[in-house]
Amino acid sequence: MKAEPTLICIPDISGFTQFMREANFDLTAQVIPALLNEIIYANTINLQVSEIEGDAVLFFRSGELPSLEELIDQCKTFYTDFYKRMDKLYREHKKEDDARSISEILGLKIILHYGEEIAMVPIGNRIKLMGEDVITAHRMLKNDIPTDEYILFSEQVYNKFDEDAFAQICNWSEIQKGCLDIEHLGVLNYRYIDLEPLN
Repeated sequence: MKAEPTLICIPDISGFTQFMREANFDLTAQVIPALLNEIIYANTINLQVSEIEGDAVLFFRSGELPSLEELIDQCKTFYTDFYKRMDKLYREHKKEDDARSISEILGLKIILHYGEEIAMVPIGNRIKLMGEDVITAHRMLKNDIPTDEYILFSEQVYNKFDEDAFAQICNWSEIQKGCLDIEHLGVLNYRYIDLEPLN
């Protein structure tokens, strides 16, 4: 079991629990798988799927990080393709009572984290990621960012690139700072940018 530097990317459907609770089962059973499939098909930088987690896809890519421009373009593609599919799903189901909840409730957030030592363990036909950095990436989903649609860059990703490059490439909104204090992991610093202006 060899550990190596690995990018973790988690596109996560925000509003998932509320949508599952409020919309009828037949609608949720069609909409959520379609959106998760759209996220998987929107992969342009050779990310591999480790797990599909109900409301999220856990992608990874071993080795050096892609360029910042590639990373941001990938996140923008996830977001715009997600919304195109969501609009299409609304049109397909607009005669149903709960169809409005598709666009009113659902959105997308994306977590980017880079770990220096992440192990890949084959289990069945999937690769299970193991290591503290995998836990870190998942814990960053549970934050207090005051918007539901964003890209979160862990400190380990943000510090790999030039700050001016971030400002230039992420030019649709201002990059904000945040942190989490997690038991056993300590303080996790991150930056985030609102995705909603791209919609």
